[in-house]
Amino acid sequence: MKTSRKGVIGGSYKPLSEESIQKIHETVMQLIDEVGCQVNSETAFELFKKAGARADSEERLVRLSPEKAMELIEMAPSEIRLCGQEEEHDIVLGGSRVYAGTGGTALYIYEPDTDRKRLANLGDIKRLSKLVDQLENIHLLMLSTYPNELPVEQVDVNRFFAGLDNSTKHIMGGVYTADGVRQVIRMAEIIAGSAEALRERPIISMIACSMSPMKLDAHYGDLVVLIAESGVPLVCPAEPLCGATSPVTLAGNLVIQTVDSLMGVMLAQIVNPGTPAIFGSVATSTDLTTLNYLAGSVEMGLINAGGAQMAQFYKLPFYATGGMTDSKMLDAQSGYESAISGLLCALAGANFIHDAAGLMEFAMTVCYEKMVTDNEILGMVMRAVEGIRVDDETLAFDLIKQVGPGGNFVTAKHTRRYMRSEHYLPDLSDRDSREDWESKGRKATWQKAGEIARQLIADNDYSLPEAVRTQVLADIKGIVD
Repeated sequence: MKTSRKGVIGGSYKPLSEESIQKIHETVMQLIDEVGCQVNSETAFELFKKAGARADSEERLVRLSPEKAMELIEMAPSEIRLCGQEEEHDIVLGGSRVYAGTGGTALYIYEPDTDRKRLANLGDIKRLSKLVDQLENIHLLMLSTYPNELPVEQVDVNRFFAGLDNSTKHIMGGVYTADGVRQVIRMAEIIAGSAEALRERPIISMIACSMSPMKLDAHYGDLVVLIAESGVPLVCPAEPLCGATSPVTLAGNLVIQTVDSLMGVMLAQIVNPGTPAIFGSVATSTDLTTLNYLAGSVEMGLINAGGAQMAQFYKLPFYATGGMTDSKMLDAQSGYESAISGLLCALAGANFIHDAAGLMEFAMTVCYEKMVTDNEILGMVMRAVEGIRVDDETLAFDLIKQVGPGGNFVTAKHTRRYMRSEHYLPDLSDRDSREDWESKGRKATWQKAGEIARQLIADNDYSLPEAVRTQVLADIKGIVD
């Protein structure tokens, strides 16, 4: 495995000026104060009311003054450590440090050798977990697919167990049932060693979404409360779509996204002050001819880059969305769409870019070969974020003086010292002559990626320690082993 670039400091790209950030913030506070949010969870509604929100029981609206809203937002930690089962995979979200990971939850698997897709199953989650565990530029495993063969009551425990039993990286996932949340937390406590150990080193995190525009539904409102009570890190993303569930303008979309996500963050702090809550965006544009969600638009990159700046303004860790494509196959569109949105998010300092590997076709489909290809793209993205180091060593004046006019630097110790850190060395990009490429079988990028994926999955024999695994299977019901 190559060295991973992670936690690199971004923020050099700023699509929003300081004045623009302030205007968005003022509009957000005005909406929270004057319009409010519809809260359909009875528990959440009563919690907002007790916390001092102005509550309208008939309209199910809660409104908070800007002062109260900021008081709650400031209770949330500005940094959150997400831990792997091995400490080398720990990441710290906050500031403008950049990490990337997978996303979900896709229903299908695309197989480029047949150019067909099929329904995803539990075996795919296990294999994808093994694959992500081996890919150095994917820093966090968000459970990517849905096990279509299982009843919903078994989905949460099986998805998280598949991740925890096949990868040592941090496991993040969306959740579907309250009982599933409780069982997954109990599972993670067993693996971590105790409830206290899990809070000290959270090896899992969970996602509960707001509904744009400005609505917290009953089911996910209840899940936010349940997760916040547990103390497990919680992601509060929103998914406003330009021209559909938000104004068509990017600034208007950013306003809705910020309001919606902050409502989740504030609810978590009301439930359990200091809850590790992550401000999040899945915001994007809409194809207004069909009203389809778009995953590969440049506007998604712009909106999520702006979201990173808003998160930095509120001093909250940020869960961004980038790196996807609307393409149905592994073609040029798949590459350029994934690269552009991922790069914009990273350069803006988005803390965790989710959906950054493997996803295609409006986020409905995952592809093993694309997962490997996106790992390569992310390596280049992280190198771009790292920027150009300028100091006496890299300026190399003494070396240039020594070599002199007309010389070369091939054999210099300086070249050997910096060649790997200064230049990203790809695994997939073809840099051979045409003759050498032909002699090696004329392989397309996706074919090489498929070979790498199969080898990495086969090489990964990780599973939970036997005693821990046995206890999990005995205590947690519904796991399909």
